[in-house]
Amino acid sequence: MALRCDLIIRDATIIDGTGGARTRGDVGVTGDRIVAVGDLGGASADREVLANGKVLAPGFIDAHTHDDRAVLCGPECMTCKMSQGVTTVVVGNCGISLSPIRFSPKTRPLPPLDLVFADGWARFPEFGDYAEELRRAPAPVNTYALIGHMTLRVEAMEGDTQREATDAEAAAMQARLRDALAQGASGFSTGLYYPPSKFAPTEEVIAVAEALRNAGGIYVTHMRDEGVGVLDSIEETLKIGRDTGSPVVISHHKCAMPENYGRSNETLPVLARNALTQRVAYDVYPYAAGSTVLMLHVLRDDVKVRITWSVPHPELAGRWLHEIAAEWGTDNKGAAERLLPAGAIYFQMDEADVQRILAHDLSMVGSDGIPHDAYPHPRLWGTFPRVLGHYARDLGLFSLETAVHKMTGRTAEVFGMVDRGVIRPGAYADLVLFDAAAIRDAADFENPTQPAEGILETWVNGQTAFVGGQGATEARAGRLVTRNRA
Repeated sequence: MALRCDLIIRDATIIDGTGGARTRGDVGVTGDRIVAVGDLGGASADREVLANGKVLAPGFIDAHTHDDRAVLCGPECMTCKMSQGVTTVVVGNCGISLSPIRFSPKTRPLPPLDLVFADGWARFPEFGDYAEELRRAPAPVNTYALIGHMTLRVEAMEGDTQREATDAEAAAMQARLRDALAQGASGFSTGLYYPPSKFAPTEEVIAVAEALRNAGGIYVTHMRDEGVGVLDSIEETLKIGRDTGSPVVISHHKCAMPENYGRSNETLPVLARNALTQRVAYDVYPYAAGSTVLMLHVLRDDVKVRITWSVPHPELAGRWLHEIAAEWGTDNKGAAERLLPAGAIYFQMDEADVQRILAHDLSMVGSDGIPHDAYPHPRLWGTFPRVLGHYARDLGLFSLETAVHKMTGRTAEVFGMVDRGVIRPGAYADLVLFDAAAIRDAADFENPTQPAEGILETWVNGQTAFVGGQGATEARAGRLVTRNRA
């Protein structure tokens, strides 16, 4: 009997996510799974898409996001990702997660918790409540969730975070993490760079992260220092992984500030050497500027800063800090004090480091996009097409197969996403069809919310989630993806 599918994509250039060479052929989908790959001339389907040689790849996995709240807000909130071909997002990064939390803040949460928390959103006392929300009202993309140390710390220490946790408080955090892992979370993240967590010594992090051992969870970190102390921070990260028996992911690896330009020549050999004896990886975004909350202590005259949002002065989103300061007759710090709470883009990295870090075998691609910024960093809308178009095609930094691997199969393997990130029979039908000659990031620092060009269609679990030229569909086919579970 001839094969009958729900969907067949015919005559595609298939880049399967493994890093292997491209092939030409067809892909058949029934329900949420790929059922056949190759010459499907004898098969039929309810819908057939003629690719005409365009590239079909696994849906991209965004290894680093702050989409905890955005995934619960419907297709419109996730168009920034689906329009890039992203089908799965890793949330709960940098120590910041929307759950579990058992208190309702009476005031705006401490930065950077306010990157995901807003009025009415401290409503998931258990991670299971967040998971249930994803089941009850599915997201348009798949969600893989980490539990944030900062979130646990604020709760356990009742907001008094400018100190080391007591043994009892660390034990309470560990218990909360253990429960969340049992309820479908996949790992633990820290943001030791930020004030609510920087007072935590290594021993506190290890005590909390001990919950990962029996659960097989993963440890992901915005390290304590990405500048002068970057090597010490890498050593701390590796120690936490070794002492808890956990795989380690370094978030948005960089060498920040001009005095550290070129130091990826030091960091990458250290990571490669340690990767021979323990599981370590990192994600990277393809830009020489980062973005987070506006912080007074990092402001410098030799690092330009652009404002992404401001509570007291929302009209100034998108403006340069030094221009605002000049208009107000003050310096950058004085202007920043008047803008707080606020967000900012920091032009603090060197392009040569970005390319070196991106090209290395240990890298994965993560946007670190902040979806609720009024004037976001363009990485929110442009990361994945920028890797494919600018770095792979235009600069030839690596092959298209390698680029796809860094955002699909490698990421799925590192995070333990079973049957995702590859095109093969039995894998989930998370797919993206794109034009390799035309794909490019249209978002830039002047116009940061422009959809990418060259994405033709994105499928999540077999359902069309985005169509180029038309936008997001009403499909909400996303699921909670849990580490090492099919």
